[in-house]
Amino acid sequence: MNKLNLDKQESDFLNKAISHWEKEKLIEAGLAETLRNSSEVKGFDWMRLAKYSFWIALFCGAIAVGSLIINDAVLTWLKSLYYAPDIVISLASGILATAAFIFGRRWEKKYPEKVFSNEAIIFTGVLFTACCIAFLGKTFDNKSGHYSLLFLLSVFVYGFLAWRMDSRLIWLFALVSLGSWFGTETGYQTRWSDYFLGLNYPLRFVLFSILLVGACYLLKKQKWFDRFWELTYVAGLLYLFMSLWLLSIFGNLGNIDYWWHIKQISLVYWGIISATVAAGFLFLGLKTRDAIAREFGITFLLIFIYTKYFEYFWEHTNKTLFFSILGISFWLIGSKAEKIWNFKKVGG
Repeated sequence: MNKLNLDKQESDFLNKAISHWEKEKLIEAGLAETLRNSSEVKGFDWMRLAKYSFWIALFCGAIAVGSLIINDAVLTWLKSLYYAPDIVISLASGILATAAFIFGRRWEKKYPEKVFSNEAIIFTGVLFTACCIAFLGKTFDNKSGHYSLLFLLSVFVYGFLAWRMDSRLIWLFALVSLGSWFGTETGYQTRWSDYFLGLNYPLRFVLFSILLVGACYLLKKQKWFDRFWELTYVAGLLYLFMSLWLLSIFGNLGNIDYWWHIKQISLVYWGIISATVAAGFLFLGLKTRDAIAREFGITFLLIFIYTKYFEYFWEHTNKTLFFSILGISFWLIGSKAEKIWNFKKVGG
């Protein structure tokens, strides 16, 4: 019999589950022992090594390219490229991107188990696609400064590629491009002033994230969206809570110079609003068993609370007392979390 190859954490969880089933008389002792012997602990986490190795390889590749550029001969060649027509560079990048996607698709079908190498190839195609769109924009640039249209084009290009190739990595770039388009488009429409319809950038993105999360629920039952739903939901909540965190610090102020001259206590209501939203998502996650909403709620609730603690007490509190309170609070949180974890473990 081939044994399941598990890491230590997975093996401990499986053994606890088997012991619980045996204790509750759900399975017999003989079957429990058979199940325990059906798995073995991995000697080494090769998957994690593969993941980190590919990221290091990409990083080293970037360094290698940078080192190559320093070479005088390469510098001379790059200077000649500077005078090359933008459309030529765009077409060349498009061809390279297409080649990377086709090769990546075939490689993925041939070696589906090579997850990280497949993603590295797709990531290369994404970078060439971005380069293609950027130089395409330079080709047709009319000096209007309306480059948000390039981000909008990226949304459709990455969205189509993600759907066609069933790639969540490319879909992530589509979501990033969507946020970039929204930010730059609202900036362009106001000639890069501090406010758009009376909203600064963080408050604009609160509305943007609400629309994105709302779209998630509207599209949840669509079959083609199944693979992208969780990633889109997480991205929407990340946009939302990062925007709320910035709002809790800067409020609806559009100018950093003005922010320096006001008292932080005058923006306390933004912190209360942000903490209330986080608590709401925490409650919703617990009630509906939505793990994503629950984790975002508790994480950012703590971030909001400690951000205010630093804002209001850092300059006016003795540092020994400041860090003592901070340490005690984290100790209490850890103790409470440990009790909840132990209660769930005992209760099953």
